[in-house]
Amino acid sequence: MEKVDILNLSLQELQDAIIEMGEKKFRAKQVFQWLHVKKVLDFDKMTDISVQLRGQLQKKFCINRLFVQKRLESCIDNTVKYLYRLHDGNFIETVLMEYSYGYSLCISTQVGCRMGCGFCASAIAGFVRNLEPSEMLMQIYETEKNSDVKISNLVLMGIGEPLDNFDNVLKFLNLLSNKDGNNFSLRHVSLSTCGIVPKIYELAELHLGLTLCISLHSAGNSARSEIMPVNRAYNIQELLKACRYYISATGRRITFEYAVIDDVNSSDSDADRLSGLLRGMNCHVNLIPVNKVRERNYRTAKNAVSDFAERLEKRGINATIRRTLGSDIEAACGQLRRDAASENAWNGGADI
Repeated sequence: MEKVDILNLSLQELQDAIIEMGEKKFRAKQVFQWLHVKKVLDFDKMTDISVQLRGQLQKKFCINRLFVQKRLESCIDNTVKYLYRLHDGNFIETVLMEYSYGYSLCISTQVGCRMGCGFCASAIAGFVRNLEPSEMLMQIYETEKNSDVKISNLVLMGIGEPLDNFDNVLKFLNLLSNKDGNNFSLRHVSLSTCGIVPKIYELAELHLGLTLCISLHSAGNSARSEIMPVNRAYNIQELLKACRYYISATGRRITFEYAVIDDVNSSDSDADRLSGLLRGMNCHVNLIPVNKVRERNYRTAKNAVSDFAERLEKRGINATIRRTLGSDIEAACGQLRRDAASENAWNGGADI
């Protein structure tokens, strides 16, 4: 019988399993806290649990660790980029960023991405599978252990589209915020989506308290459909209607992410369209230069981001410029995983 990754179990599911083993219900909370508070990932080290129960846990469950395939540390700002190898040989990326208020971690939610955004390295190597809740949690636990830090803020903005892995992401968030476990406040979580409209409505009804970030990148349907195929399924008008509903239902401000791209979305007319779309909405715009991807020709001129920010401010739109971190290690997600996947295929799929 194939073992189940115990980190995927909610406290209730763990309680049911423990009772089925003939043990007292309270033992489940002990095991849960070993896993999610003390972050002990070896059943033999759970010392207040009987040897017999530890043996039963070993037979029925496993804990799929992540392995550090590559660790790059920036010489500029202490940003650390991890290439993690999963138990099945696939790769994901995780980025640790240091701010004045603490450490923020950007995690992946899928192996690859099927959204196909033209400026994104994550989509180039293709979509393989969804990540399980345990694999999202382990990005936090392994990074905290490896870098000897405590994560205070979390961003679901790495490889993959979180709302395309909706059920696993929700279970991950519930595990992360469980008061008997990590007890991580979801107000310190940002979830970035390219705009899967039905899932935005579902997310709104859950009132999780997290910050919703929308990858917009254009104010015109034609241009956005060209760089973001998701717009062909859910156009800008549908997306903004869902965003207004989210704001109304949750009382939370939305962030619109906008990569300023030369000759695509950075003109005065683009600023006019964007300000017209967003005026009066409880939101702000986060501007970034487009990431350089070897296979793509998208570029951002030296002063283009600050110039576009000024254009938006003059039109009454609150815009900030995202601080660029880890530029010397290409900290934006997707490129390490793409290279590792290519090398792995070249080696016949063997672990490297």
